[in-house]
Amino acid sequence: MAAQPAPFSAFEWMIAWRYLRAKRAEGGVSVMTWISLIGITLAVFALIATLSVRSGFRAEFVDTILGSNAHMTVYSVGTVNEAGRVDRSIPNYAEMADRVREVEGVTRVAPLIKAQVLALARDKSTGVQVFGIEHEDLLTLPRIADPETGLGNIEDFNVNPQESLDRPIAIGSGVARTLGVGVGDKIKLVNPTGSTNPLTGTSPRINAYDVVYIFSAGRYDIDQVRVYLPFEEAQSFFNREGTADELEVMFTDPERVDEMNLALLRAAGDGAQLWSWRDASGGFLRALEVEDNVMFVILSILVLIAAMNITSGLIMLVKNKGRDIGILRTMGLTEGSILRVFFICGAMTGILGTLFGVILGCLFAVYIDPLFSFVNYMMGGGVWDPSIRGIYNLPAKLQFWDVMSAIGLSLGLSFIVTIFPARRAARMNPVEALRYE
Repeated sequence: MAAQPAPFSAFEWMIAWRYLRAKRAEGGVSVMTWISLIGITLAVFALIATLSVRSGFRAEFVDTILGSNAHMTVYSVGTVNEAGRVDRSIPNYAEMADRVREVEGVTRVAPLIKAQVLALARDKSTGVQVFGIEHEDLLTLPRIADPETGLGNIEDFNVNPQESLDRPIAIGSGVARTLGVGVGDKIKLVNPTGSTNPLTGTSPRINAYDVVYIFSAGRYDIDQVRVYLPFEEAQSFFNREGTADELEVMFTDPERVDEMNLALLRAAGDGAQLWSWRDASGGFLRALEVEDNVMFVILSILVLIAAMNITSGLIMLVKNKGRDIGILRTMGLTEGSILRVFFICGAMTGILGTLFGVILGCLFAVYIDPLFSFVNYMMGGGVWDPSIRGIYNLPAKLQFWDVMSAIGLSLGLSFIVTIFPARRAARMNPVEALRYE
């Protein structure tokens, strides 16, 4: 008895390849094959492009949060003063900062003064959020103290206003655009509750500051409102002598910030409260995650629709090749061989479409900046509004598992939908196939 050929033998590949190269009389099969190939390619490209943009947007958004804000903020629950107002200042901030620094995993603790005032320059004005911070603490904010994106010399921020007539200030790029100022210009800050006199009552305090550094944190909402003052100058300007408003804490692993709550509360002492970066932006990140899942499902359906074209093409191929199937069966080919021949026809379309889609998707992620610049130029600008989307450009980040999930989904669906018309071909009765030939 002759030995059965091994599955996926060379002759099976040869027959499948001949069938894929349809003749003119079978042009419909060829057209369906091309439609299937293009459909799979575009679907996989769209899936990888969406996944890479999704990953890039989240990574950029989180990086701007962690690169310009505290991972955790420690502030006081507050006490009621003589005027009946809640005072949330921290008088013993130095001792509290020393205790927090001893917590394992803490890399930085910086006391802050925070307030909102009016900034003036020439005939322009805007509201700003002032952060009073020590120079060495400002240098540890990677998105702020970045010489590649900043203008001016951040070392000039280290001037002690008590020993010099100069009052340095660092401002966001959005504040600089709004006020029309640059490095070396002066801006004024107006504190409406600056000083209190028994005779005249409360009067505004107005100080002029030299712009020594302009930063770009990569977030529109930060660059548009934030400015930094030296810590002692901020204490004096806002009447916070000897106190701080909060402590800015950073960790080695900001993703584990929730695990640090108990240790930080114990170190900070009674009356301390915590506010993490997840508390501040968690709702937005959860919304992004839901949107990501919905987009993946929608694009998976798109891949499925593209894969169904393979079924249509194979059904037409099986119908056109009925006589060939009958001859091959009478020559001794088994049902398994026929099934594998037509499975190869469909699988090759899925494999090639997936390959081309992966190449296009990876190229899109790698060259997204020039592509987006071209689209922005063709549309006349304004395609990406940072005031709405927060960040300044459309990021993309290729991740191994995103690409593998797209490949697995495309190949899996392509192989599954190929089985059904291949089984129909394998079960075709050779007598019926040759009856009218």
